[in-house]
Amino acid sequence: MYFYQKIILVNDLLHITKGNNNLLKRREAQRLQRISSCLKYVIGDLAKDKLELDWLSNPSFSTEDALLLHQRATEVANLIPEKSPLISRTTSKSELSGESDTDESLKQSSKKRKKKKKKHHNYKKTKKKTKGDSSSSESDRDTKHIKDKAEGSGRNHEKEGAANLDKKTSNLTSNCFVWLDDIQAFTAETFRIDKKPDPANWAYKSLYRGDIARYKRRGESCLGIDAKKQCITWDSSATKRKQLQRRPERYFTKNNVKMLNTDGIPVCNKSSPSDPTAFIPVFQMEPDDPSDTTDMNPLGIYDPSTTVWLQGKGCKSTDHEPVNMQQTIQEPGININSILMTKVEEHNKKVRENPRDINAWLEFVSFQDELMRGPSPYASKGEHEVRRKSLKLILEKKLAILERAIESNPSNVDLKLARLKLCTEFWEPPALIKEWQKLIFLHPNNPELWKKYLLFCQSQFTTFSVSKINSLYGKCLTTLAAVQDGSMVSHPLLPGTEEAMLAIFIQQCHFLRQAGHSEKAVSLFQALIDFTFFKPDSVKDLPTRGQVEFFEPFWDSGEPRIGEKGARGWKAWMHQQEKGGWIALKPDDDDEEIDEDQEIKDKSLPKWHIWLDFEYSREARHWLPWRPDKTKKETEEDCEDPERQVLFDDLGPSLIHLSNPDLQRQLLYSFLQFLGVPCTSKLFPSNLYFAMDENNIFESVLSDEKPLTSVSFPLSGFNSIGHMDTMLRGRHHIGHYKEGEEFIQNVFHVLFLLFSGKEKSNLSICWLQYEISKVVQCLEAKNKKKVKAQGRKSKKLAKNLLKEPDNRNHLSLWKLYAYLEWLLGNIDDARKVFDTALCTAGTGGCKSPQLCSLSLLYAQLEAELLESTEGAVISRAVHVLTKLAESGPYVPYSGQVLSVNVLKARKTYEHALQDYLSKTPVSDQDQVSDANQLVNLVGCYALFQYLTVGIDAAVLIYAQTSEKLEAPGPQKCENTGDSFGIQNFPTALEAITLLHTNLLRFHMKISVYPLNPLREALTEALKRYPSNQSLWRSYIHIQRKSHSASKARRFFDGVTRSTNSLEPWLFAIQAEQLRKKLTENVQRADVGEIHSTIPETGLTNRIVALFEHAVQSENGTHCPLLWRMYLNFLASLGKKEKSKGLFYKALQNCPWAKVLYMDAVEYFPDDLQETLDLMTEKELRVRVPVEELDLLLEV
Repeated sequence: MYFYQKIILVNDLLHITKGNNNLLKRREAQRLQRISSCLKYVIGDLAKDKLELDWLSNPSFSTEDALLLHQRATEVANLIPEKSPLISRTTSKSELSGESDTDESLKQSSKKRKKKKKKHHNYKKTKKKTKGDSSSSESDRDTKHIKDKAEGSGRNHEKEGAANLDKKTSNLTSNCFVWLDDIQAFTAETFRIDKKPDPANWAYKSLYRGDIARYKRRGESCLGIDAKKQCITWDSSATKRKQLQRRPERYFTKNNVKMLNTDGIPVCNKSSPSDPTAFIPVFQMEPDDPSDTTDMNPLGIYDPSTTVWLQGKGCKSTDHEPVNMQQTIQEPGININSILMTKVEEHNKKVRENPRDINAWLEFVSFQDELMRGPSPYASKGEHEVRRKSLKLILEKKLAILERAIESNPSNVDLKLARLKLCTEFWEPPALIKEWQKLIFLHPNNPELWKKYLLFCQSQFTTFSVSKINSLYGKCLTTLAAVQDGSMVSHPLLPGTEEAMLAIFIQQCHFLRQAGHSEKAVSLFQALIDFTFFKPDSVKDLPTRGQVEFFEPFWDSGEPRIGEKGARGWKAWMHQQEKGGWIALKPDDDDEEIDEDQEIKDKSLPKWHIWLDFEYSREARHWLPWRPDKTKKETEEDCEDPERQVLFDDLGPSLIHLSNPDLQRQLLYSFLQFLGVPCTSKLFPSNLYFAMDENNIFESVLSDEKPLTSVSFPLSGFNSIGHMDTMLRGRHHIGHYKEGEEFIQNVFHVLFLLFSGKEKSNLSICWLQYEISKVVQCLEAKNKKKVKAQGRKSKKLAKNLLKEPDNRNHLSLWKLYAYLEWLLGNIDDARKVFDTALCTAGTGGCKSPQLCSLSLLYAQLEAELLESTEGAVISRAVHVLTKLAESGPYVPYSGQVLSVNVLKARKTYEHALQDYLSKTPVSDQDQVSDANQLVNLVGCYALFQYLTVGIDAAVLIYAQTSEKLEAPGPQKCENTGDSFGIQNFPTALEAITLLHTNLLRFHMKISVYPLNPLREALTEALKRYPSNQSLWRSYIHIQRKSHSASKARRFFDGVTRSTNSLEPWLFAIQAEQLRKKLTENVQRADVGEIHSTIPETGLTNRIVALFEHAVQSENGTHCPLLWRMYLNFLASLGKKEKSKGLFYKALQNCPWAKVLYMDAVEYFPDDLQETLDLMTEKELRVRVPVEELDLLLEV
């Protein structure tokens, strides 16, 4: 069997050389010699054993066939001239004498083969090294080897049978060759013999793939045995084979994406070019044989072309189909290219004719993205242009355009900012900072430029340190103050500079708070409030820097400041100094609060855990600046932590002059919000997301339980002073410790002395709202003991405020006091307070905004007690709303409501609403008052209709009002927060939409109602107000009950594309995380086999993708809250290495956020020392050094 397989191999090789005539023409003599050597080795192996020569009797090998083949070869050789370069094959022994000539030709051919081998086969260098010889010596060695083989073929064999076999095969393995083209009578038996041995055959298992002819065998028989059954199919060319293997392209391939990104081609009727909407008829084709149509189309439902196809016939115009198809393919490309070229020409024409048009330049820059998405308009027809659409190419083109634009407009700031934004991708931070400094030097009076420069420097991790950035804020405010005073003559004062200065000041305070330097932030507010509201008259005419020089002695005098006991202000101190000295007040002998953080309660906890507890405790207790107590004879050296002392040099450069009363009030409310007091004022939009760092924007426990009266205080998402909680722990305590609460009380007492009347009442409302917020937090924590204790303090404060003469008839305070009683569970007491307030309110009726607001809250609280709408007509809520419409003295509820009064009240509400909708406000103040009144009136009317008629009547009122108040577009409403004043109300349409959605949520809670109306109302409202957190909370609350998330995902995607607000990203991520949590809870339920009703896969990847897109957005890049959420999510998945990489990536964008470092300590406890060293290097506030912690652990 062994020999049988060997002879089959020989026959296969012979057949290969016989069959592929075209291929043999292109092959070199090297392949032939390898085949010959292979044959000789095989035959030599066969002759080694005498007992295994029975294969010669195989019918497939016959001596007669060999002799016949020899005769044919001899006849052909006689026809070839002697001088022919080709040598015929012969078995004559006399030709062996010409071996020398043959050897010379073999030498030449081996050199040629060596050159061709370098071209075609690309041998590796490693193969040459293993052989160990150069190319020249190798060819000589091969030639000598052939000689030795030919001369001593019979000499080296010892056995007689092997010698006879060599003689028989020598005729077939001669070294004479014949070119197939020179053979006149071509036969199928013609083949070549390559006698040259190839040492590679010993090293490798098979021949080189380039030397083997490509063919496919058809049939199972061995080649050479049965010629009838064997069949060989030669492979086609490489290009044709590739075309056959090409699969149809999917929609996401490059060519198809390019086609989808291009604009469509408008199609119009050629007969009526003036009317583009004219009908374009589809011309039908008549069939070839109409007689067969009825057989194939018995019902007459197929068009003629389909009928012809069913018959198996082609169309009449099949001959022209390839041409038409080619035209169809080519025309869109030509059309698209022409469109792009036209746009390029238009942009070039614009900037050429009007180089001063800044918008045209910026549009041309943004057009480059569109240009790179489509095919190149400059590729020649029929040319396949391969372009590498890299980001660098686009950026370089944009940069070149912007440089041309700056040459034409050297003083424009927007173009320079756009150029710097692009250069961020190319340049290193030091080079960028130098460019920024040049730009600031040229435009020191531009506050918007200063804001961007501050944020840029603040977010550069390599060059960041707290002291550098704080001094940069001081330099900015000092420069702008010089421009404001007119002392910088070279640059004029730009409009809006004073508002921008206050925004930058507030931004600096939040920066210091987030970096852990709470004492400096509080001192900045204290100093500016004293500098603004208690300024002596003698220094008001001086420039800002001169006033600061007079303010420094007061600050360093050690006198009480704003928020401290006995504080009277800078003005009183100056008067006393002029009179002759300051009278020191004797402080109250209060018990000192014991520091609970001086000893470790549980030393068994890990070191990182103890450090976090200590750091948090000191952050909550020591956020006030430390000052020596003169009554106790303390000096500055007695301070254990020198960082708690604030020097005047740290805050003097940041003091600014505010002359606008609205901005002065904005400063006060910003300080109250900074302390954690909820106010109606909002932060400036420029630093809104920069300061967002607390994960409390999704909490809405009371909002879910009581949707009608849910309290939504502004500025959720911002840590107040003294609170720096990790993501996993949450908020440790509610409000502040004793020292902090006393500080807030002192601030309010000082502010009450500054204002009177309505402004004083507004401050009282803020204080009471702060107490209510603490009660709400206690209720959400479900701590009854804390609720009871906090309730007593809050009620005491509310009663004291109502005792003030200015507040006795202030219905807003009465409303908050009644609501406080209701939250504490004292419903009867709350009703008494409401009734008392309504009785003393007078007969203003629907025309009184405060009375409408009071009645609306009272009715909403009563409606929430109803279990269903049955019997609601005679409820206390309807009674309250009816009495409001009567405009008469209020009578407490007696248990019934007359139907006549209900009808009268409905007419009254209807007429009042029409009057307000048709009323035109005269001034801004009237507009604010009318907007508040309209919101309250619509709320009362809709709730009245809901309780007396039904939900459809209430929804109709909201719909009619919304149509009247419809704004032109979402952009206009979204930008309403850009004004720099106190915003006491959201836009009327936004507030009405919130009432509408809350009513729908309440109705769905107490009765069966479809979800679609509420979803539609929320989606329309969120498209218009994408930054409203209350609406987003309601939306994800209803969406988490849905089994299908596709609608919500499409909606989130649409909103994030249409707005720059960060809230859609945050709530989209929260919705997916809630869905993932729900899915995991279902799958982990220990109830046996689980059939998930919410089959979701890939939620983790979806959430990660949302995070990645969010952090790349303009507002999300520098939002600490977003990075904290992302880091928390990856850490929850257990991906420690990825989490650590993300932590350092977050530091690249928000290096000032101390909460990120504290989160990292909790996620990576082994790296505690490394994290603290990094905080120390960047000068972030570390209140508990590791050395102190080690000493405390040893005690």
